[in-house]
Amino acid sequence: MATHFLIDGMLSGTGVRDGISGGYVEPGLIGISPSLVRDISAWQQRYEGCHFEGFPAELVSELDTEGMVLAVRAGAERPDLSIGYFSNGLMKRMA
Repeated sequence: MATHFLIDGMLSGTGVRDGISGGYVEPGLIGISPSLVRDISAWQQRYEGCHFEGFPAELVSELDTEGMVLAVRAGAERPDLSIGYFSNGLMKRMA
């Protein structure tokens, strides 16, 4: 199993990306809690909507802040994994 993941709101993604190979994985497969899986899924769906709105700066900022919190939560649940954050709206790694 991979050990480096990114929380990532990419359109048509799953919300969790393998940080090395780049493929998306189902959030539950990395061993995080069901409540965090639901939160990542809901956040990722909102990020998809942001894509269709043209990535308004205020919404991207809000979603990126929430995404970084999700990454911290995932890291706390799985301290044996490296979990970072990639902003789809800004197209850059932020954590």
